[in-house]
Amino acid sequence: MTAILATLALSIALCGLYERFARKRQILDTPNERSSHSRPTPHGGGAALLTAFVLGLLLATWLYGGWTEPLMTLTICASLLALFGIIDDVRGLSVRWRLLAYAVVCLVAATVLLHRVETGSVLWHGVLLLVAAFILLWCLNLYNFMDGIDGIAALQAIFVCSGAAFLSWLAGNDDSYTRYCLLFAAAHCGFLVWNRPPARLFMGDTGSVPTGFLLAALALAGGVQGQLDPLCWLVLSAVFITDASWTLARRVVTGQKFTQPHRSHAYQRLSRHWNSHLKVDMVVVAINLMWLLPLALAVQLWPDYKLFLVLLAYLPLLGGMVKTARLA
Repeated sequence: MTAILATLALSIALCGLYERFARKRQILDTPNERSSHSRPTPHGGGAALLTAFVLGLLLATWLYGGWTEPLMTLTICASLLALFGIIDDVRGLSVRWRLLAYAVVCLVAATVLLHRVETGSVLWHGVLLLVAAFILLWCLNLYNFMDGIDGIAALQAIFVCSGAAFLSWLAGNDDSYTRYCLLFAAAHCGFLVWNRPPARLFMGDTGSVPTGFLLAALALAGGVQGQLDPLCWLVLSAVFITDASWTLARRVVTGQKFTQPHRSHAYQRLSRHWNSHLKVDMVVVAINLMWLLPLALAVQLWPDYKLFLVLLAYLPLLGGMVKTARLA
């Protein structure tokens, strides 16, 4: 608990210091026709968030002992992704080079996490690595897509990590995995103080990309190490996965240029329809707590029915996607 509270305090303080620094140096996200905000706002707060998280990990190491090799690897990979985000913010990276860098990091992470998994042949192990790396790559981009209104990305990270920590703790698994998830949630809680509507600080690619990566990587690590069924993570993350995947698929099918920035995600349509970021955030919180968390718990308690439960989690969300698609 000491490390978690310290991480929360550090995140609040560091994000506040960064917000002042960014305003002074004019590191601002200026609104345009695709923006969901109306005033210039400091961005890149993910650097402060992740700094607080890493410092929290170091404090926890001193208090409770070292971390496992997979968790240390994930931390290093997430830090590299944040560094790429900083470089992109300062100097600019082409989409091609950025995706290549992300793909390499995801492949390294997948290799470390799956190196002890027996598949029966080198070929199948290679296929498994590529599939895992692709999932990590998709999830980090997915999270970046969904970081478009005040508070939503931080709230989602807090819920998913806290939910996964609760389910892992309930199963009596390794404390270090649970603690890692809670420290990550605490860092986002501190950032949320500055990002809640109306936001005074944005996460930026520096935060959204490592966050999406870590959520997917923790799901993979939990499955490999027997800490938590990845399907529990799949249910907990259902709001973001459904919105990002449905929107991308719809844009591809309708012949739109899906690689270009847009404002057609369900959460963006709702924020315009209600003229409120906070209302959308509260709807997401309600869905997460009242629908997805109980179903994730059910997946853990009744594994024989887990595929049905995953389907049950996603079907109403898909219906919501169809309904919100009619909004302007």
